[in-house]
Amino acid sequence: MSEEHATEAEEEYLQSLFWLHEAGLPMTGANLARAMQLSAPTVHEMIVRLERDGYVERDADKTIRFTEEGRQHAEQVVSRHRLIERFLTDVVGVPWDDVHEEAEHLEHAMSPRFEAYVRSAVGDAKTCPHGHPIVPGQRVKGVPLADVQPGAEVTILRFENEAEDLLHYLKASGLEPGLVGVVERADDDEVVVGADGRTCEVTASVAETVSVLADPSPPPRTALPEQLVLGRERYGR
Repeated sequence: MSEEHATEAEEEYLQSLFWLHEAGLPMTGANLARAMQLSAPTVHEMIVRLERDGYVERDADKTIRFTEEGRQHAEQVVSRHRLIERFLTDVVGVPWDDVHEEAEHLEHAMSPRFEAYVRSAVGDAKTCPHGHPIVPGQRVKGVPLADVQPGAEVTILRFENEAEDLLHYLKASGLEPGLVGVVERADDDEVVVGADGRTCEVTASVAETVSVLADPSPPPRTALPEQLVLGRERYGR
């Protein structure tokens, strides 16, 4: 199946499905509707289209899984999106909390020639500005910042929710991928990380969306979609 067959709407759904898959969340219609903040009937209609066009299959329990062609196409779209984000920050100079929506507009129209130029321009960059691997499958496992106990050293891996309003909040807090710090306080209301002589404060719910490496580390846990949908419009991927 050639990627030209997928519509822009289908690609948006494939991206969201891939996010569920990559984050270790069940690929179900309910989780997809929650992540995209769309009604169940709307999502069901698109899942039927994706199944008809050969991108997904559904098991007896309604769990969704990619076909080989569907997974390849989803990975291509996701990789292009993250590549564009890195290009916009590193080459164009767009702040990292502004690039997600811009990449959404560009990812569907990028020609193979321009994609090759962009890949050359970003060099050996491994992740998007929000910490997600440009090459799917190279994701480093982390734990939610919300689970880390005070006194632990943390390295910020990525922001799981790339909704633009949440990215603005995270940038204002001082947190960013690659930052190394120590958790100074963590309770049901907020988490405070000290780094480079300053403090970065985020609400406990936002800390659910921040994946980190921690020492000592809490047990691995995947935050649920209902805890993570914080964007005004939909979950950012």
